[in-house]
Amino acid sequence: MIAKHAFPSSSAMHFVAAALAAVITIGIFSGVIELFHREGWPLERLVAAERACAGRAYVSEREACMREWAALQRPLSLAGT
Repeated sequence: MIAKHAFPSSSAMHFVAAALAAVITIGIFSGVIELFHREGWPLERLVAAERACAGRAYVSEREACMREWAALQRPLSLAGT
């Protein structure tokens, strides 16, 4: 008696696994990118704040200056928008 495989050939399984891995990877990367854009500071704002406060001697002063600078640069948001 000859047994038949229930699954497609090995090369087809490799192709399906690679395609599924690519879709999952794209989904994870797009989610992380969206979080950075929505919740985090864009990198150019962070660099601009560091340059604006570079003359501060102490790290705590520099961080406070960067927070103040960022607060002034952020647009005013109205309730819930």
